Amino acid sequence: MFHAFDSSAPSRPKSPLTRPDWMALLARAPMPVLEVALAPHSVAPPRWLRAPETGLMMVQGRAGGTGERFNLGEVTVTRCALRLPGATQQDPVGVAYVMGRSHRHAQLAALADAMLQDPLQQPALEVQLLQPVRDHLAKEQARRQLRVQSTKVEFFTVARESGGADGEEEGE
Repeated sequence: MFHAFDSSAPSRPKSPLTRPDWMALLARAPMPVLEVALAPHSVAPPRWLRAPETGLMMVQGRAGGTGERFNLGEVTVTRCALRLPGATQQDPVGVAYVMGRSHRHAQLAALADAMLQDPLQQPALEVQLLQPVRDHLAKEQARRQLRVQSTKVEFFTVARESGGADGEEEGE
């Protein structure tokens, strides 16, 4: 499951963090990183707009990445929506969709989403949460690349010496 933000282009200037970027990171974040970074903020129970629930979602694919879409299969997804404890109707809503059945992962991702929508909290969460997630995902990508590289096969051809029409070498 690779996205445009999975491959970093060195020439691309660093753009400000956008909600789709941090939501993608939170959905793939390892639970220990989420737990550590959000432990002080997850003490009080959130105000649930949609409690975590698990269901199936259809995944589509494309032949060769560019062909016609086709239904590939279903994946298990957990979603939820919440407001921070003590939030008003005008405060942001945190939403999360994560693959799998982890209600806790969805809750923490939604909590982080709601907090990241506050420009005052973004810099601290960038350092405490998002950068460790990026580092973890980069290490996983490097491990995958190393594993793939170990199975790489290099094909080469040996040039035949030029011979006569009957297959004999020249000069005989």
